[in-house]
Amino acid sequence: MKAYSKLLLGVSSILAIILIVMLVLGMSHQTGVAVIGFFLSLAIAFQGISALKGFSYTILIFAAVSASLYYPDLFTEIGDFNLKRLIVPLLMLIMFGMGTAMSLKDFVGVIKMPKGVLVGIICQFTIMPFVGLGLTYAFNLPPEVAAGVILVGCSPSGLASNVMAYISGANLPLSLTLTAVATLLAPLMTPFLMKLLADQLVPIDFLGMLWSIMKLVILPIIAGLIFNKLAHGRFKWLDKAMPIVSMAGIAIIITVITAAGRDSLLTIGLTLILVVIIHNATGYFLGYWGSRLSGLDEKSARTVAFEVGMQNAGLASGIALEMNRIATMGLAPAVFGPWMNISGSSLATWWRDSTPIAQKENTTKLD
Repeated sequence: MKAYSKLLLGVSSILAIILIVMLVLGMSHQTGVAVIGFFLSLAIAFQGISALKGFSYTILIFAAVSASLYYPDLFTEIGDFNLKRLIVPLLMLIMFGMGTAMSLKDFVGVIKMPKGVLVGIICQFTIMPFVGLGLTYAFNLPPEVAAGVILVGCSPSGLASNVMAYISGANLPLSLTLTAVATLLAPLMTPFLMKLLADQLVPIDFLGMLWSIMKLVILPIIAGLIFNKLAHGRFKWLDKAMPIVSMAGIAIIITVITAAGRDSLLTIGLTLILVVIIHNATGYFLGYWGSRLSGLDEKSARTVAFEVGMQNAGLASGIALEMNRIATMGLAPAVFGPWMNISGSSLATWWRDSTPIAQKENTTKLD
């Protein structure tokens, strides 16, 4: 543990005590600075602790979300400029970065691992959409918020699932292939599933949503693929910068959405958080066991679990904005994004430290 981490852990502990005292004294509306300071100091402290470094970014997101909840006016407009206008270009930049990190080799896995890809894609576009639909009815969510939950479920996976597959020691080539294929299918599958499952909640324009996804995801990814093909290795600074830019972009998007939907989030916040946790956990569980029952090996099943449970919340946010419902439909993606990083990194760490079933079976046979 680095020296500054010890200092900042002490600062965060003091802020936590101050926060508790203020809450006991009924000063909840004045706790903003303490809450934001607590998360900021904790996030920076985690950077110096190897075992906790992976959680630093997520804690930083909590600081940003706290700031947008306590001081929403700072994150809605700057002068005459509405900050919601940043969401689409930021998302396109993130998708471009995703394209630069991909190559045509990611699609070759369809031929090399046809069963894994087929099982993964079927799980991807069935489990989360229908679980999301069931949860909206079970918790009786408001129509537009419910549509946001279903939208998260109908979205493809993103780069976060690849990171978790890598950390956990799962089947990374399969993860990359599933993300690539699911993203290419999204322009058709996401509008189709939304039309089927959410049209009774909000009007769904199939062609309009298809074009939105093409514009937000497919075209920037194609541009990134072309850039990667023509200029691979020539701009090493860009390779290092794009992950940072993507992380900053996601943080800004979540902050702006939270500020825009603050009132709705404060009204339904705890219920929505519970729905998101169940949605995410069910995706991991059914993705894993659905794969195992389909005959996939342990590593591949773990991969599918991440691909199913971790959705492209940024895309869902962009679609909600395109539909002019960012303050309602955008809430579920804003909550889902940070939470899936917490759960995903925790699950990846646990799986990394556990022996795959296949290895255990082989060890038993050798004995």
